[in-house]
Amino acid sequence: MLLEGLHIPLTTPFHPDGRLNLPKLAANVVRYSKSPAAGLVVLGASGEPTLLTDEETRDVLRTVAQSAAPENVLIAGISRDSVRATLALAEFASELFYDAILVGIPSLLVGTIHSESNRNRTELMFYLQTIADRSPLPVVLFSDRDRRIPIDATVELAAHPNILGLLDGAASPSEIEAILRRTATIKREVTVTTVFRAVTARMRIAAGRAPATLVSAASLGASATAAAETPPTPPLRTRTKTIGFQVLAGDTQAILESLRAGATGAASAFAACAPQACYEVFAAWKDDDQPLAEEKQTRLCAAARLAEAGPGNLKYACDLNGYFGGRPRLPLLPPTGSQRAALEQLMKQLRN
Repeated sequence: MLLEGLHIPLTTPFHPDGRLNLPKLAANVVRYSKSPAAGLVVLGASGEPTLLTDEETRDVLRTVAQSAAPENVLIAGISRDSVRATLALAEFASELFYDAILVGIPSLLVGTIHSESNRNRTELMFYLQTIADRSPLPVVLFSDRDRRIPIDATVELAAHPNILGLLDGAASPSEIEAILRRTATIKREVTVTTVFRAVTARMRIAAGRAPATLVSAASLGASATAAAETPPTPPLRTRTKTIGFQVLAGDTQAILESLRAGATGAASAFAACAPQACYEVFAAWKDDDQPLAEEKQTRLCAAARLAEAGPGNLKYACDLNGYFGGRPRLPLLPPTGSQRAALEQLMKQLRN
């Protein structure tokens, strides 16, 4: 699976009483599908995944799969502390034709990986490798400031044939460059469209449906009215592309520098409230218009710094840009009055 371009980490809408608001989630996904984003990250860190039950997790995964455009790459954040629970959700995501799963450090190992104990690192490697061995979907590793996968571990895991890449919210451009340099020998063939965009599982399903036909008036007997169905869908034309280990940059303030270091795309939390503004950084970089890319990157920084201070801030920023954010689920809190005022000012130049 090709991980290139902007991938939007979704927020999870709730009703005022804390219940999941699935209609609002579906509406957000429909609108994101009309943006230039390449994919959607469902229940990433900014989606409040640890506050959902397994049943709610399944409801969210199902709603997104039913609402997203077939061209959107879908990545399911399904990390659980046990291998068994994670694989159960991986099976469910596979049944919904997701394209990959997002898996990071289990909570019981947080804070221990960088200690002097080799046992904790061994447990982490066993956890991730076992999931990669048994998952019906490819794995994208997840790393951020609170749950950093060591670079040495990432490099070792990158060799696994079922591990596609890394979404890292904390790696510096120099760290991304180091990871890609040390995994440069990894080469894989992926299927892409004729314009080198990802071919998703749901695109294949749509292309495999029986072609529609036209029914003639004569076949309807005495009726003088002909019934016409939708014309056949054009066949899916594909080609192959050779790729290496792929890295998605999760740090909004370093999108451009991460792309320059070799990242294939971006998946920053701020994209949930300003997808067009984030995409423009990638587009300008892709066009090799470096001055424009730097200008677009600079526009993001101040607003992203405040919006990414917590799920409540990010959701309020989504509300300001026409996406449903709402309140976070308790015990998380909405932004203060001063934070709301600051966000309103900062988001004015990023309306889209």
